[in-house]
Amino acid sequence: MDVTPLVEKRLNDLTERIITEIHSRFPQGIKIYEIQNIVEHELLEAKEYALAEEYITYRTQRDFERSKATDINFSIHKLLNKDQTVVNENANKDSDVFNTQRDLTAGIVGKSIGLQMLPKHVANAHQKGDIHYHDLDYSPYTPMTNCCLIDFKGMLENGFKIGNAEVESPKSIQTATAQISQIIANVASSQYGGCSADRIDEILAPYAEKNYQKHLKDAEEWVLPEKREDYAWKKTQKDIYDAMQSLEYEINTLFTSNGQTPFTSLGFGLGTSRFEREIQKAILNIRIKGLGSEHRTAIFPKLIFTLKRGLNLEEGTPNYDIKQLALECATKRMYPDVLS
Repeated sequence: MDVTPLVEKRLNDLTERIITEIHSRFPQGIKIYEIQNIVEHELLEAKEYALAEEYITYRTQRDFERSKATDINFSIHKLLNKDQTVVNENANKDSDVFNTQRDLTAGIVGKSIGLQMLPKHVANAHQKGDIHYHDLDYSPYTPMTNCCLIDFKGMLENGFKIGNAEVESPKSIQTATAQISQIIANVASSQYGGCSADRIDEILAPYAEKNYQKHLKDAEEWVLPEKREDYAWKKTQKDIYDAMQSLEYEINTLFTSNGQTPFTSLGFGLGTSRFEREIQKAILNIRIKGLGSEHRTAIFPKLIFTLKRGLNLEEGTPNYDIKQLALECATKRMYPDVLS
């Protein structure tokens, strides 16, 4: 809007008086409502009644908008009316699922209390959109952990307890991946962030070797000596593929207690034994194939492939072929991400 030089001078003079008043009265810091009070006072002192009326109306509206952020009834009303800002806030949650609806309702309470717990300047910045305070439905209201790098190696080797079940160390790769999916489901239900499995190929290799030894023992009874090793290896390859495919399907069909698909990441790529290499290839080939009859790209787990000079980076290195497969997978399915 164009203003005349005279009006512009009046506004500049008024702004200077307001700034001077703020600095003289609050040299160490000031709250929003104190600024608003000074602005109103200076407008009235300058007999700018029309402008003062507009400002008071604006202030009242902003106060109302801020209060809505901590108004539980208002927020629940938005949820019941399927407001997109509520039901689609987290892409990992299906708002049509019952336990998701309960979690969203609980999240409204958590956000309301959280905004009151945060320092006012942080809460105000979040509400204005200057910053985004992540996971406000959980933090700072509940003392829950965020992301977790789970010790799958120790749990699989030593056994663990979930609920009422004492779980022993697995005797096959199929059982190992089934246990991993159960661990992920339980950890993800007890926190609000992601679950990571580092060097999953190396973690699972000992259990794939158990499959191989079992098939080799069976072959001694039923297979000609010269074909036993090949028989056992081919059976183990299928076991590895089936186990890794099962893990991908289970992660994508799991719902945690808050109705969310567990945000899971798998790191791999440094193993060099034939079992570790086969697990790496299975992970990538399964992702390339896609989920279901329509071969859709899996959302989870996130795949993280490690590059290492002398291992898979240059042609002629032991795992160069797997790196090439990882590049094909990333081209077709966006993952894996690459670390080096």
